[in-house]
Amino acid sequence: MASLNSIMVSFFLVLLFSSSCFALSDTTPEKFYQCICKNSDFSDPFSKAFFTPNTDSFNTVLNSTAQNLRCLMPTVPKPVLIFTPMAESHVQAAVICAKQLNLQLRVRSGGHDYEGLSYISVMDSPFVIVDLSKLREIDVNIEENSAWAQAGATVGEVYYRISEKSKTHGFPAGLCTSLGIGGHITGGAYGSMMRKFGLGADNVIDARIVNANGTILDRLSMGEDLFWAIRGGGGASFGIILSWKLKLVTVPSVVTVFTVPKTLEDGATKILYKWQQVADKIDDDLFMRVVINVVDKKDKKGERTVQTAYNSLFLGNVDRLLQIMNESFPELGLTQKDCTEMSWIESILYIAGFPTKTPPEILLQGKPTFKNYFKAKSDFIKEPIPETGLDGIWKRLLEEDSPLMIWNPYGGMMANISESETPFPHRKGVIFKIQYLTLWTEPDQELATKHVDWIRKLYSYMTSYASMFPREAYVNYRDLDLGMNKNGNSNSSFVQATVWGNKYFNNNFNRLVEIKTKVDPENFFKFEQSIPTLPLTKKRKGKKINH
Repeated sequence: MASLNSIMVSFFLVLLFSSSCFALSDTTPEKFYQCICKNSDFSDPFSKAFFTPNTDSFNTVLNSTAQNLRCLMPTVPKPVLIFTPMAESHVQAAVICAKQLNLQLRVRSGGHDYEGLSYISVMDSPFVIVDLSKLREIDVNIEENSAWAQAGATVGEVYYRISEKSKTHGFPAGLCTSLGIGGHITGGAYGSMMRKFGLGADNVIDARIVNANGTILDRLSMGEDLFWAIRGGGGASFGIILSWKLKLVTVPSVVTVFTVPKTLEDGATKILYKWQQVADKIDDDLFMRVVINVVDKKDKKGERTVQTAYNSLFLGNVDRLLQIMNESFPELGLTQKDCTEMSWIESILYIAGFPTKTPPEILLQGKPTFKNYFKAKSDFIKEPIPETGLDGIWKRLLEEDSPLMIWNPYGGMMANISESETPFPHRKGVIFKIQYLTLWTEPDQELATKHVDWIRKLYSYMTSYASMFPREAYVNYRDLDLGMNKNGNSNSSFVQATVWGNKYFNNNFNRLVEIKTKVDPENFFKFEQSIPTLPLTKKRKGKKINH
């Protein structure tokens, strides 16, 4: 017969090894871990999917997809824990556990958000990052013209998996291939096929989301109000996107691309003024954006000038493109030697800025092509900017070290979709959208202040040329200069949020607030620019929304 001591030892070992979930002490990360184990099938060691500031890999995981280095500086608040769920049930448990432990959740699918709000917090309570990078399955069904893509998959991975199955199918989403598809579509998701097919959000036919109760919903169970809100209403206000069902579009087997640079010495001002007359009216198959920066003059070393580069995708062959350009925009002087015919997947690499002949398999790496310290802003333009206005822009660009402006043309399908069809309101009447950027390379606060001051002054200069009442902005270019929810311990002020809410969503903001109040009355999913709930939430709880 075994001795009493040996029985006790065996019993102790069983307790020790039967559940790693309860072998830890009582700190917040360990409480969260234990709660995840209790509320899901998660049973792996703490070190496999949980990272605290004390673990060696914490910074590697935190920095992995974060694009804006400004949001990673030592002075920026850090999470108490990063959790990388490996199944949908783990995401459900994360919501349940964050509520139980009174923790903020920040949800990251890609990390391209311009103010870093998926991985930082300036609110005053501890926060946890739920990083969805391990949820990246993609299932393409060419017969149904559809694909399910999990939130942590990158846009580039989605493009590649579609191209694996068909050379004549695609999806109209972002130009930057390392975007996480989850958050990308919640803001609208524009790209080089938007004038032909609309936004990524316009081409979503179903979704799976974890709501504030920790319940998984699809389109049928969430209802059309919530399905409307998540397709352009900004990420992370209504729940955690698990996956999207995408409607694929038909693309030609041969497309054409070109990039034509024009400096001030080449007559860039007059050419750009003419571009404004035609960019939104030209053939819907042509997306012709303008990338504007400062370069050295060709023949005068040390002297700088402004360069405008016309960077384009045409859904067709070079002969038809040249015919369209000669008729509508001969001022650019496009020639056959400027153009390259290629497959749609090759055009994805071209527009994203990969070197020539880069194999498409690089898209499976999901890595951003650059990381910088930067600050960005946005505008929507509804009337052409006169040449005198352009001259004022050039003057200001030449005062900055590394300025960048990107002008994206609208029109086509974008003008044919009602501004209330999704929360993304910037539709008919928009000629183009401007993205403003200033970039720097050193983690110096004085340097950062200098560059941020510059972009704010440029933005102020542009006031008279931008859309008005409201001055609109793109929610996927988050800009905390527009205002923010400052109190993390109470419901956000509706009046306070209206200022930036109207800029991002225009007349759709009030409907977003009503839906938020209905589906998340306790305002669990909150952050610096989350959709607020209405006052007197309890009285309105469960109120039917009619639209």
